[in-house]
Amino acid sequence: MISVKNLYHSYTHDDVYAVNNVSFEIAKGEVFGFLGPSGAGKSTTQGVLTGLLPLQKGEVTVAGYDMRRRNRQMFNKIGVSFEQSNVYNKLTALENLEFYKKLFDVKTEDPMKLLEIAGLSEVAKHKAGTFSKGMKHRLTFVRSMLNNPELWFLDEPTTGLDPAIGRQIIDIVKQKKSEGTTVFLTTHNMNVADELCDRIAFIIDGEIKLIDSPRNLKLQFGEKLVVVDHIVNGITKREQFSLIDPADMARLNTLISTGQIEMMHTKEATLEEIFIKVTGRGLE
Repeated sequence: MISVKNLYHSYTHDDVYAVNNVSFEIAKGEVFGFLGPSGAGKSTTQGVLTGLLPLQKGEVTVAGYDMRRRNRQMFNKIGVSFEQSNVYNKLTALENLEFYKKLFDVKTEDPMKLLEIAGLSEVAKHKAGTFSKGMKHRLTFVRSMLNNPELWFLDEPTTGLDPAIGRQIIDIVKQKKSEGTTVFLTTHNMNVADELCDRIAFIIDGEIKLIDSPRNLKLQFGEKLVVVDHIVNGITKREQFSLIDPADMARLNTLISTGQIEMMHTKEATLEEIFIKVTGRGLE
């Protein structure tokens, strides 16, 4: 669905690049996470892929369209949910969706159905200008679903939402993935990326540092540890054991054989810990 080869972009039209020699491929039906701190090049890359920024240097194909010759028909195939909501404040929630659906040349979803999904059906006839930031974010999110896109760009889809709504959005993305939708996800939220993404790319200072699946990254950069809660003289004690250290393994086997264990679970590296280890930088 997406092919990017040797992409460069400079806002100053010189050799100072916001995106510097970036290459990656995204297959149909894949959820691809694009992760990095503010200013890393995430939004610039997304801007080129969605046609908001011109392709200056490199080869980019999106949904079968060469971005050197942007084609209006491409927008029938893609949906974009921005982190910064850009709804029309003087229109109602329903009017926002009704207006936007007229921009497409393909069959669109029922706006009221989408407002129900977003938990906004009761305020469908209220002006968007009266909405909270979270409500506008939800309206922007479901607006991006109007044309039932084959390729879905999601920029921080759970930002500013309460946990219940955030969980609902994650479930919607999972459902769309099961239906074959391809998703390009930019986010700071490593937990969301870990749960949703088939593969992730770490980008920093305009350059991609690595691309792999969350599982492979944890196996490569994480330590093989297990955390055990066990009873010692009637008191629960928590200890951490290495699964590759012979002494730790012998002690763990003893605890297992004596039946003193209350709880035991593996301790895997988080994507944020891996990001810091790989790039030397945090996500903020």
